[in-house]
Amino acid sequence: MTKEKKSKKAITKLKNKYRLVVLNDETFEEKITFKLSRLNVFVAVMLGAILLIGSTILLIAFTPLREYIPGYASTDLRRKALELTLRTDSLERQLAFNEQYVSNIKNILSGNPVDPVVHNEQQTGSVEPQDIEFESTQDEAILRQFVEEEDRFNLPNRGSEPLANTAFFTPLKGLVTNAFDQDQNHVGVDITAKPNSPVKSCLEGTVILAEWTAETGYVMMIQHDHDLVSVYKHNSALLKKQGDLVRAGEAIAIIGNSGNHTTGPHLHFELWHQGLAVNPQEYISF
Repeated sequence: MTKEKKSKKAITKLKNKYRLVVLNDETFEEKITFKLSRLNVFVAVMLGAILLIGSTILLIAFTPLREYIPGYASTDLRRKALELTLRTDSLERQLAFNEQYVSNIKNILSGNPVDPVVHNEQQTGSVEPQDIEFESTQDEAILRQFVEEEDRFNLPNRGSEPLANTAFFTPLKGLVTNAFDQDQNHVGVDITAKPNSPVKSCLEGTVILAEWTAETGYVMMIQHDHDLVSVYKHNSALLKKQGDLVRAGEAIAIIGNSGNHTTGPHLHFELWHQGLAVNPQEYISF
């Protein structure tokens, strides 16, 4: 038998009709009759399988039933994971910010210069406007040169605008015995006054440090608005504690002679703006 005859015989078998009859078991009465072929049955089974697979995929993709499949994360779980990831990233940036802030406080206490407390661009993923470079035209270059030449005749602004417009309260009325000299690493002013004179806050703010150190004795540090920090060292006693809110002119300590780095009863007063020490005598009359 040739291959052609075999294929024709197979096709004939697929197309042969068969009768499916449903009979009453007692009366042998025909109830339902179906005429089927092997080809019809095969096509019906394939269509049924395709419909079953398609409906299953749709149920998994567009209904909450997919959450019951082992290994498939639920939408709520994925949303919470994303929120936790974002929160962890924010906490890491805030932790780095706080560590730098604490490091600057330690440097202030030891009299060392500090860096401004800013967020790292790589951590935040943002770009500051001043870091964006633009291509300048020839007209802009001429205008820039003209403005720079005009600025040579203007007096330099020694202080920043927030400091120049701030009304400071004198922390202690007395005699300045040692002025601000950054070259000598003396980033404040020393003021002598009568014994037991009260030391007052120069501005309204929050006490961020109130403790004893071996070098500076009883020291207090107050955080003010506009990134201002005032420091009061060598006190004999502290009248406020960390976390207290103080008003401008409110007594916060008593003048003293505490700490190893002292030569007599006086107040060592420092003023810091954006992490940099400034000369208090430029803004306060002692």
